[in-house]
Amino acid sequence: MASDLETKAKEAFIDDHFELALHLYSQAIQLNPKHAELYADRAQANIKLNNLTEAVADANKAIELDPSMSKAYLRKATACMKLEEYQTAKSALETGAALAPAESRFSKLIKECEERIAEETGDVSMQMPEALAKNDVPAKEIELDKDQPNLEIEAAPPKPAYRHEFYQKPEEVVVTIFAKGIPHDCVKVDYGEQTLSVAINAPGKEAYHFQPRLFAKIIPEKCRYDVLPTKVEIRLAKSVPIHWTSLEFSREVAITQRVNVSSVSASQRPSYPSSKPQRVDWDKIEAQVKKEEKDEKLDGDAALNKFFRDIYKDADEDTRRAMQKSFVESNGTVLSTNWKEVGAKVVEGSPPDGMEMKKWEY
Repeated sequence: MASDLETKAKEAFIDDHFELALHLYSQAIQLNPKHAELYADRAQANIKLNNLTEAVADANKAIELDPSMSKAYLRKATACMKLEEYQTAKSALETGAALAPAESRFSKLIKECEERIAEETGDVSMQMPEALAKNDVPAKEIELDKDQPNLEIEAAPPKPAYRHEFYQKPEEVVVTIFAKGIPHDCVKVDYGEQTLSVAINAPGKEAYHFQPRLFAKIIPEKCRYDVLPTKVEIRLAKSVPIHWTSLEFSREVAITQRVNVSSVSASQRPSYPSSKPQRVDWDKIEAQVKKEEKDEKLDGDAALNKFFRDIYKDADEDTRRAMQKSFVESNGTVLSTNWKEVGAKVVEGSPPDGMEMKKWEY
């Protein structure tokens, strides 16, 4: 079953149906959670969808399961470069190049990382606010290998197993994850230049993953964490002593205010951003968003994709299964909502008039 899902995921990726590929890879991983190849391939789908912190986490998992897999290092580096974490990317590329010396992409990307790092070594304090306010990825597009999986699948995000909070000091941010009685060896924490990855896998408890892109850059080698009886406490060393208005990066972030370290006394208490939260009229915001979505005028493929997304979002389980099965088996030429009809047979492709089906070999 897992191998069938993997095959369908690869076919979906080749056809540029990245959301569907991601969904199928996730199902395959649930059935075979120790297969490193699945994590590396899902990382590539996440990169295509710009889910960059998720891509880094998947690549890290693939490396953990199979440290000799060169493409896992390539996927990690690709995601890190899009996140502008060039030091982390370069380290991954150098390891991958040692495993696959004949692969020219490693040396090409290492050179690009070195150029980017050289650009950043100017005035870091002046570059930091500018980097936080950027709305797009680096100017140079990273060349990706297309060896993987637009039926878009929307689902409500699952509620996290543990609650987290943060507070900050002038030179560090302290993240607290409230998890009681977790053994130290069940906690894994990884740091990037602007990413944090926390995985908690305790026996008999639901797996927990927290992978935010951070508000600003940190110094990974100076970060540390402690597993305490009631919580996991993570200390992130700020690269520049600016005030973080939130834990996670936001494109709408305001201009940051630099903290004058010399004016902060040792006895000054750290600030808790959530101690006096402002009241927000969420009902008003939700109504406004719904109105904007309703008033949005789409045409062509965008209108058709939205129509199918709306059907899928409000459909029952059988209808969703019918849509997925018919779309995959027909190579994207049939989309049925009748499970009784498509559930009992293979859905044949139905190309438009004047065109013929072509089977791609993986």
